[in-house]
Amino acid sequence: MSLKIALKPHEKMILGGAVIQNGDKPATFFVENNVLVLREKDIVKEEDADTPCKRIYLTVQLMYLDEQNLARYHAIYWKQVGELTDAVKTMIPFIDEIGEHILVAEYYKALKVAKKMIAYEKELLDHAKGRV
Repeated sequence: MSLKIALKPHEKMILGGAVIQNGDKPATFFVENNVLVLREKDIVKEEDADTPCKRIYLTVQLMYLDEQNLARYHAIYWKQVGELTDAVKTMIPFIDEIGEHILVAEYYKALKVAKKMIAYEKELLDHAKGRV
């Protein structure tokens, strides 16, 4: 089954390790085989990883995109999650689910859970700042 991808004008994505940028008009295409795909809206850049959960997301993203350095990223990840769960126990269910996906090399699924964890982190931060 094909993966249908619709790109907005000038939208970027990573496809099999290559950065693709759309032109001036919307475009739709189909990916016929199993390949790494990450849309621009799902990419966290290093300079944007300004919270613990975003840094964890970035590390999992690197696991997904850079298979050659998995051992390094795994070590970084386990250190990050240890520090986070020591400080915020309510993050443990997210970390457990992400860890389950990582252990079976389901990095894209781990990213989806990490995205939910970032949203939860934002709720906590907003509440702490009195924005709720």
